Amino acid sequence: MGVGDILNSIREKNALLFYFGTVCFIAGLVCIVLMQTTNQRIMGVSAWLKPMKFYLSIAIFSWSMGFYMQFLDAQAKVSVYNYVLVAGMLIELLIITGQAARGQLSHFNVSTPLNGALFSIMGITIVIVNLWTAYIGYLFFEQSGFDIPMDWVWGIRLGIIISVIFAFQGGIMGGMLRHTVGAEDGGAGIPLVNWSKTNGDLRIAHFFGLHALQIIPLLSMLIARNTMHVIAIATAYTLFVVYTLVQALQGKSLF
Repeated sequence: MGVGDILNSIREKNALLFYFGTVCFIAGLVCIVLMQTTNQRIMGVSAWLKPMKFYLSIAIFSWSMGFYMQFLDAQAKVSVYNYVLVAGMLIELLIITGQAARGQLSHFNVSTPLNGALFSIMGITIVIVNLWTAYIGYLFFEQSGFDIPMDWVWGIRLGIIISVIFAFQGGIMGGMLRHTVGAEDGGAGIPLVNWSKTNGDLRIAHFFGLHALQIIPLLSMLIARNTMHVIAIATAYTLFVVYTLVQALQGKSLF
């Protein structure tokens, strides 16, 4: 099944998440243009870098969930989740975009009552979306019969679990009010993602943990031949993500 087939499947089975993901993807491309054509900078990088990453990440997240959930029988519950996801991610994206336009940090910014309130709203919103995503994962465990191979199902199940766990890892960063360990945020970072070259960076484990949602099911579909293969893949991937988290907590750069 190619990318085009997957996107067509999402459009047919979950139009809301397909079009929401498409809008986010286009907005991410607009942010790339703004990165090249504007001078607004926050902590030494383009103000539009963070919105770009979030728009593209949420597009992929929306399409992924839209594709997976077509295999669930409980479509009424899927419909509710769709609206929770879209509403929650819209709040997140509007705040991130608005803060970028103002030249303000969106995350870990409690410098004024307004900035602190916006950061708190984002935190509450993402917790709600994560809890609902965990419930969707539960539905994949609750349902016994599927029209796809069970190794694919286990890839989806474990991908959702790992993704939700490391989504909540964001709470560590929120509690610290920074993502860098051993230095203040804003130091030299690698291109595009801007992960720290010199100190621990909690965003690395957060990134790879979140994208278990795509990587584990994809590997399950491409190389797994049975459920034990999927469990082995998920275990190895989780150990890698935990390693990046431990490295960051020790203040050590992954690079």
